[in-house]
Formats: sequence, C-alpha cells, structure tokens
Amino acid sequence: MAVRAFLVLSLLLLSFTYEVSNVEGGVDCDGLCGVRCGAHSRPNVCMRACGTCCVRCGCVPPGTSGNREMCGRCYTDMTTHANKTKCP
Repeated sequence: MAVRAFLVLSLLLLSFTYEVSNVEGGVDCDGLCGVRCGAHSRPNVCMRACGTCCVRCGCVPPGTSGNREMCGRCYTDMTTHANKTKCP
C-alpha cells in the first residue's frame, strides 16, 4: 500500500513539475535540457539539439528519454538533414 501511494505521489510531482516548467515565457531550456541529456552518451550533442528544439517548440519532455509526445508535433516531427529525429 505504501509503495502504491509513493508511486502516485511521484507521478503527481512529475506532472506538476512538467506543467510548471512549461509555463509560457518561463521555459528554462538550459535546465530542462540538462536533465534531459544527463544520462546521454554524448551530452554535448544532446544539449545542442535539445536547446534548439526547446527554443523552437518552447518545451522539453520530462525524464531522460521518451515522453516526446508530451511536447506535441513540433518536438516530435523535427528532423535533421539526414531525416533523423532531431529532438532527444
């Protein structure tokens, strides 16, 4: 029971943090991308791509990977010149 309550509270906190960091005009791209790229094998490349995506889309998904759909089509559909997904 305690584990279930902890998981629910963790999800609520993550959701709240995501909403707060996504307030218009209040997106901290460096901070959010630092979290997003923290576990990446090439953090400098990740930070550069994430920063570009953050500035253009005004959003960075929560966590270190996945959840890209939370930032909408701008974030999910951006590609490189090689037609690979740009945003981490």
